[in-house]
This record gives sequence, structure tokens and C-alpha cells, in this order.
Amino acid sequence: MSHELDIIPGTEWGFFTLPRPMCIAGPCSAESEEQVMETAAGLNAFGIHVYRAGIWKPRTHPGSFEGVGTPGLKWLKKVKEVYGMKVCTEVASEKHVLECIKYGVDIIWIGARTSANPFLMQEVANALEGTDIPVLVKNPVNPDIDLWIGALERLNKAGLKKLGVIHRGFSTSAPILYRNDPGWRMAIEMRTRYPQLTFFADPSHMAGDRRYLLELSQRAMDLGLDGLMVESHCRPDQALSDAKQQLTPAALQDLLESLVIRENTSENQAYKEGIDALRAQIDVIDDNLLKSLADRMEISRKIGLYKKEHNVAILQAGRWDNVLEGVKERARSLGLSEEFAEAVFNAIHDESVRRQNEVLEGRR
Repeated sequence: MSHELDIIPGTEWGFFTLPRPMCIAGPCSAESEEQVMETAAGLNAFGIHVYRAGIWKPRTHPGSFEGVGTPGLKWLKKVKEVYGMKVCTEVASEKHVLECIKYGVDIIWIGARTSANPFLMQEVANALEGTDIPVLVKNPVNPDIDLWIGALERLNKAGLKKLGVIHRGFSTSAPILYRNDPGWRMAIEMRTRYPQLTFFADPSHMAGDRRYLLELSQRAMDLGLDGLMVESHCRPDQALSDAKQQLTPAALQDLLESLVIRENTSENQAYKEGIDALRAQIDVIDDNLLKSLADRMEISRKIGLYKKEHNVAILQAGRWDNVLEGVKERARSLGLSEEFAEAVFNAIHDESVRRQNEVLEGRR
């Protein structure tokens, strides 16, 4: 059960400037002092104020480049001294946190693998207690919003109020265009639950390929997210990790200048009247949908009684497969996506089966 978070908005951290998007940029990994400084120079030249670089890199296979470790923090410190930029890196343990504090790291983020592990999250929260460092939490690798919220709660209970999130998509075994499934629905749900939470998107890890960065960044802006964390390297093709998804500073500047940034709302009276009228129509349709769903579930309950009387199993897989095919065909004819229709009707079917189970067990 989630509780209300006591949060200071990112606009009050003193790091980011408006209008949107707030932007954090820098290489996937700090590889050398030269690479760190050259990339920082390129980003600083067009107004990026917050510089990111991975110091410790969680990799799937041992033997892959796992970051330079603590020596890289000296390079980030030099970025601060030379360019006046704020610096940001990923932590996954108490040791990482203490090293970041020692070298004056301004912001830390918690990666998708760590946010999925309550033990590690508690270790990081304990290490940060008593500090005022802003912390950004990436969504867990799997689409579990409670794990994501739980990670924020642990930090908040440790006294940290400068909290934000980074939406980077989810691991999937399904063949998709991108490296990770963007899973925008969960971003929307998190945004709805905690509108005060500073919200970044990480199009680099969603895409896995620089060709898709603009479309994913634009989608994040269209959803009203606050900012972007984008990987940028002075020589992307030579990067020791995630080379395909990194942009040169000049290419990142082009991307940011190509984005269409829309306002979250408008004070125009005609807009307000028009949007209110359309929303009123939706409210009526939603109310009718709920009434129809209630009627459908009542029929499902009666079907459960009928099956019980005739000693028939609840689940009729063959029938549901046929129903679903018909639903998808009807959805196409109405201009709806098959995936949307399938998700909605599978949820309805699951609830129908649950209602019939209650009848079978004598609870209704």
C-alpha cells in the first residue's frame, strides 16, 4: 500500500531551467578523462547544465566493460570545476553512495536492476540518510509499479525529499522495434498518482538505437514529462558500452531543437470550454461503460450458477479463443488496435472467470 510522498519539485533543486525539457546528458560510461572532458565541452557549449556518466556499470556478463570505478569520479569533479556543470552518476550500493558523497556528485540515479531489489534499495537509502542529494529512480526492469513506488518510499522514509523518476522502458522477450518496451501506460499511471514528482524519460535505453531517439523523446514530451536523460558521447561509435544508442553533442542539440514542446494546459477560454465539453462526453460514456460491465458480470454470475448446476467446468478455452478473434476483427473495423481490444477483453474475461469461481465455491 503506497503512501503520500513528501517531495520537493525538481524546479526547486537549482539544477534545471525551464521551459521543458529539463535535460541530463553525457556518455553511457566514463571511459577516460579526455573522453569525459571533450563530451562535457560539447554539451556545455549549447546549454546542458547537468552531466551524466556511468562510473560503475552493471553488466549481464562478466568480462564486459564494467566502468572505471572511483577514478572516474575525479573526472566528474573536474567537469564541475572547469565548466560549472552539475554531475550525475548511477549507484547500486552503500560503497557507491559514500564515494559519490566524497567526490561531490550532485545527483545520483538508481538503475532498473537496483530499483527492483528492495534489499539494495534499503542499503542505498540508509547510506543516503542525512544527505540532501537529489535522487532519480529508474523504473524496475519489469513493469511492476509497486516496486517502483516502494523504492521511492524507502528513500523518502530516509529523509530524502528531492526525488524524481526516470522512465526507461521494460525488458521483454517479444520481438519489438526497440531495445526495451516503452510501456508508456505505466509512466502515465505513475504520473497520475504522483503529479508532483519530477519525471524524466530515458529514450536511449528504450531505443537501443539512435535512429529512434527523436520519436521516443517527442512521445515523452507529448505525455507532459518534465525532461530527458540522453546518452551523448564525443565519439559514439568508439564507445565501450551502448555505442549504438549514443549521440554526439551536436546531434543531441539537433534532437532537442527538433522537439515540439506543448503546454500542459492553456488559459484560452475557448480551449477551456471546448475541453470541458469533450471531457463531459467522456464522463457519460465512462459511466455507461461501467453500467454495461456490471450487467455483463451479473450475466457471468448466472452462467456460473448454470455451470454449477450441470457440473460443467468454468473455463471454456476454445470458446474464448473464438470470442477473442471476433473481438479483434470487430475492433479493426472500428478503427481500434487489436492489442488494445485484446487487453481490454482479456481483463473482462479474467473478472468473469473470477465471478464464476465465486459461484462454484459457494461464495455468491
